[in-house]
Amino acid sequence: MEELLRYLTVVQVAFPRFAKGDLELFGCPVREDDVVAVSLSGADRDPAWAGPHPDRFDPARVPTGGGHLAFGHGMHRCVGAELARLELRIVLPALFRRFPDLALAVPEEELAWRRLSFVYGVEELPVSF
Repeated sequence: MEELLRYLTVVQVAFPRFAKGDLELFGCPVREDDVVAVSLSGADRDPAWAGPHPDRFDPARVPTGGGHLAFGHGMHRCVGAELARLELRIVLPALFRRFPDLALAVPEEELAWRRLSFVYGVEELPVSF
């Protein structure tokens, strides 16, 4: 479940922050009051955080940096993170037990991904069972 959350980070960009002072970030000047946006999905693809081959889905992955940022971090971490984990651990196995033949009803290439949305996912997920 944790690898799914890392690999398919649902919220792509953290809430914008404002620089409290002038600084340089990775060689780029940031001035006081500049808007700073953090790509959570990009951070979850950082080899220093995710380990080797971060663009691959690996259910056996042991992250080197301590986990993923799918629910944010620190004081801005999602308050519902543990409930979401619990729901995923309960719902997905129950769904597949109830519908063992559950499958995509269209080729994967035909799935339409949300555009211009902070929440990553497909527009619809046609299935057969």
